[in-house]
Amino acid sequence: MKKTIRQVFFWAMTLMLSINLHASANNQPSSTQPEKEPKELTLMLEWFVNPDHGPIIIAQEKGYFKDQGLTIDIQEPADPNLPPKLVAAGKVDLAVYYQPSLIHGVANGLPLAWAGTLVATPLDGLIVLDESPIKSLKDMKGKTIGLNIGGIENAILDTLFEPYGFSAKDVKLVNVGWNLSSSLMSGRVDAIMGAYRNFELNQLEIEGRKGRMFYFEEHNIPPYDELIFIANREKNDKEAIRRFLRAIELGTQFIVNNPEKSWEIFRDYSPKQLDNELNRRAWFDTISRFDLRPAAKDAGRYQAFADYLQERGELKKKVDASNFMLSL
Repeated sequence: MKKTIRQVFFWAMTLMLSINLHASANNQPSSTQPEKEPKELTLMLEWFVNPDHGPIIIAQEKGYFKDQGLTIDIQEPADPNLPPKLVAAGKVDLAVYYQPSLIHGVANGLPLAWAGTLVATPLDGLIVLDESPIKSLKDMKGKTIGLNIGGIENAILDTLFEPYGFSAKDVKLVNVGWNLSSSLMSGRVDAIMGAYRNFELNQLEIEGRKGRMFYFEEHNIPPYDELIFIANREKNDKEAIRRFLRAIELGTQFIVNNPEKSWEIFRDYSPKQLDNELNRRAWFDTISRFDLRPAAKDAGRYQAFADYLQERGELKKKVDASNFMLSL
């Protein structure tokens, strides 16, 4: 049959459309192609899982790490002294640690670096019982203070007591291990330090005793971050750390926006360990302490605290914050 010009035109157009669709389909990635393997990071906590680690657990349970192309192996240390050593040795990628301890470690030659912030305010302070005759820091002279691990307590106490004409030498320090609250309630010590406002104050109240805290940041102690993330200064994956901190940021935002729901998610992460009244109270008291911008770097603030420690004789040598804070 003789084809008209119009028929030939439509036939040609149909053929071209078919060819284009076939080519386009061939250029699409196959659904059977393997996806890129997620980046694996090992994160060691400074202690067992507790509400201070809220954004980490929420990021894990909500899939924020996975969304960032990460697989995070969260580990609890058998010894709280292990995390910085393992990071320095390149055995773990990241660890939760303390800003003052990081500065100490750097001054002692460890290849450690700040890699983000978890809890952006001090949690520590000096706690006495509310019924105690100690009503002011000036009443602490000659008293006994319980603490768990040594660190910068002399610098802190010297600063607290200086306005009243005495120093850390004028009090007795007793290592009570992790029995901070019980040693205070039993009268073994007059005060405790190394105790957190979101935990020990709640624990005392649950036990029927009320505590009162002298907050470090209100008594001439420069502000510092209680909990941070550290990495090896020389061997680290900045791109992976950036993605890690983005997931932490999302976890923190979810907690702030959904305090009750986030508590339930956190509690159910390990009910046997976490589902109790102390953790519930601590959860809600910690929310305002989480850093909403965990990747934000404030070298000036870190330098000020490092200078404070050096002036108080706590550091072997001067350290430069710009050298131990990763630029992310």
